Amino acid sequence: MRELDRNAADTRVSEPARGGRLAVGVVGPGRAGRALAAALRAAGYEVDGPVGRGRQPGGDAVLLCVPDSEIGSAAATVAGTARFVGHVSGATPLAALEPSGGEAFGLHPLQTLTGEETDLSGCGCAIAGSTSEALELARRLALDLGTNPVEIDDERRAAYHAAASIASNFLVTLEAAAERVAGGAGIGPEEARRLLGPLVRTTVDNWLRLGPAGALTGPVARGDEGTVAAQRAAVAEVAPEALDLFDQLVAGTKALVDQRA
Repeated sequence: MRELDRNAADTRVSEPARGGRLAVGVVGPGRAGRALAAALRAAGYEVDGPVGRGRQPGGDAVLLCVPDSEIGSAAATVAGTARFVGHVSGATPLAALEPSGGEAFGLHPLQTLTGEETDLSGCGCAIAGSTSEALELARRLALDLGTNPVEIDDERRAAYHAAASIASNFLVTLEAAAERVAGGAGIGPEEARRLLGPLVRTTVDNWLRLGPAGALTGPVARGDEGTVAAQRAAVAEVAPEALDLFDQLVAGTKALVDQRA
């Protein structure tokens, strides 16, 4: 994994646009396609799309914003339309783009997308390229979108994407479990979010500033076995389906405490 220099420049990829930014065709009218098309336009790019699979997009580069399982077939449908063809998958290798016949690149903004975003500033972005020019294109797109590009090799994409899922998707799963347990205390879901939200934000901020060891607090970190046992009994009573998760999290937190010691 390599964070790329924002000051690096390679003008070769700008040649098709003759002094301007490349035109980009976006395939896929879902949330990712809509968000990236809007963000690229806001960054000054000429964008065709997002278009459905029934129409070939125009542009110097084509960006496939389709489900991972459809990348190969979508790549085949745009064969010969552009020098550069990319996807926005965090986990799929560039080899999936081979049917396009183009120079392949990957551009994966590390952000949840609703389809309405035009500003991706500050988020991470995994990039890759099958050639130096394709990699430079991915880097340029990432920087122009205001993101922080990090090069991720195909061999490491699955681990990178798993880390992203743990940090983002599984956090939602964890908070959903907290909502269910809060229900056992007579706290409804909306009230639970109002109550727990500031705690979650502060915890994440502390993790960002201090790292896991410095951010860790609570009864497990203090070695308060009695409180942990009382919590476990409450979870078993009000949300038994969350008990295995609770036990695994306690074990993982104890391991983190041991590392800190």
